[in-house]
Amino acid sequence: MKFLLIALGGGLGAVARYSLTTAIQSRTWSSPYAGTLMVNVLGCFLIGFLAQLFSGAWPVREELRLAILVGVLGGFTTFSSYAFESFALFESGERTQAILNVVLSNVLGLLAAWGGFALAARMVASSGS
Repeated sequence: MKFLLIALGGGLGAVARYSLTTAIQSRTWSSPYAGTLMVNVLGCFLIGFLAQLFSGAWPVREELRLAILVGVLGGFTTFSSYAFESFALFESGERTQAILNVVLSNVLGLLAAWGGFALAARMVASSGS
């Protein structure tokens, strides 16, 4: 049941991300990435806010917590999960792990994106397309 709720929440989050990003992009001329930036920041705020509420003031069943935090917000932006996990590591005193998570996620993520782009470009160039 958990997986089904996470999957449904993920679908809702992805549709919400696309809708909000598209709406922001259509109203913003400053950057083609303004919508993504705003969605990431909003997702980070929401995951911090809801995780705090769900752990105390508004306790919810695990299935609902997972559907919202992992499903909806994970589908909305995985950046929120990354930010919250880094924050949680820092807050729990695991500062070295938090710093490593931030540095490695950014550096390795950028290198992986570059590597994937370069590999695809080589494949296309070698196939003559």
